[in-house]
Amino acid sequence: MFAIVNIKGKQYKISENDRVFVPKLKEDVGAKVSFSEVLMFSKDDKSFQVGAPSLSMNVEATVLDHVKDDKVMVFKKKRRKGYKRTQGHRQQYTQIEINSIK
Repeated sequence: MFAIVNIKGKQYKISENDRVFVPKLKEDVGAKVSFSEVLMFSKDDKSFQVGAPSLSMNVEATVLDHVKDDKVMVFKKKRRKGYKRTQGHRQQYTQIEINSIK
């Protein structure tokens, strides 16, 4: 059993008891969250339900942790001009565990 869910503008293929990293959510660690934008659902690999644009289902999950991704370095340089700029960025994510798909 799996579903395809839209969470903050990105689509994830999930099933029960999966742990997924999604863009940072404002909920605290241990909080229950619900996602209602289910785009596709399948009980087995032979039958599918596809929404137009979404199905009337809910995905319930628990927030496990807030983490940061690896650092991405941005380096700009103009040759022969003495211009160099270095900037780093770490994207923030929330780890969730899928409890149920209803």
